[in-house]
Amino acid sequence: MIFFGTSTFSIHVLNKLKELGIVPDYIVTVPDRPAGRKLIMTPPPIKIWAHENSIKCLQFEKLDDEAVKVLKDTDASEIFIVASYGKIIPQSVLDIPLHGCLNVHPSLLPKLRGATPLQTSILEDMQETGVTIIKMDAKMDHGPIVAVHEEKINPWPINIIDLEKKLALKGAELIADVLPQYIAGKSKLIEQDHELATFTKKVVKEDGLIESEIIDHEGNIPGDKGYDTYLKYQALYEWPGLYFFMNSKKDSVRAKIKEAKWDSTNSIFSILKVTPEGKNEMTWKDFLNYISS
Repeated sequence: MIFFGTSTFSIHVLNKLKELGIVPDYIVTVPDRPAGRKLIMTPPPIKIWAHENSIKCLQFEKLDDEAVKVLKDTDASEIFIVASYGKIIPQSVLDIPLHGCLNVHPSLLPKLRGATPLQTSILEDMQETGVTIIKMDAKMDHGPIVAVHEEKINPWPINIIDLEKKLALKGAELIADVLPQYIAGKSKLIEQDHELATFTKKVVKEDGLIESEIIDHEGNIPGDKGYDTYLKYQALYEWPGLYFFMNSKKDSVRAKIKEAKWDSTNSIFSILKVTPEGKNEMTWKDFLNYISS
């Protein structure tokens, strides 16, 4: 078995599969990238996981003819498992394994196809979500459904870090459960209703911006705008985070929200701590003193 993945979601899936006695022969991921202010070449987290678990790791910039040759030369071409790999897998790769490629996707397909189903499900206040296993084809999240797990998430709205882990573990359990029957050719594949498909968009840094005009002097945002901001805070917590610009006596200050809470009784989103650009983390009260000094 070859496992394709890149993100933390992939690692959660692998940890659970290992716990269930399923360990891949190879892991395929992206190349090391420069990271941080010093642009130090940094491996993707899943490469570190592979080394810690003595699993061979293959890194490809592109899944081109050379990559296909390398994959064909491995001794693990029975089935490929894909979980948050981050690249489109071409038909030339999908055709390699004897039993095709299975993808672990954290949404109820055909809803929320694409790269950001976790963030989008929180942003769109979709408490009822889940994870879907599909047999991949050349189109994005388009293949027939092998298995699905539906769940009403509690508590809600959940932080993306917690939702990612929760659905990754469910996805791994689902894979482990269906894999023997699938490989034996006994799984019933169900075509997706493509007319019901929805698509997510890539999250960009600018998505974290909130307008300072909706924040009152106490750092609160009440009502529907407050709840929408809390959904955004939960969905974009890991990256890019929420930030705003507020005028000081000298100029406009950019501040990132580091800690906040939602008061469901009074329907108020409250900013507790922020980090102004170039400064240390501070409370909302200290921030007001900072911009007024």
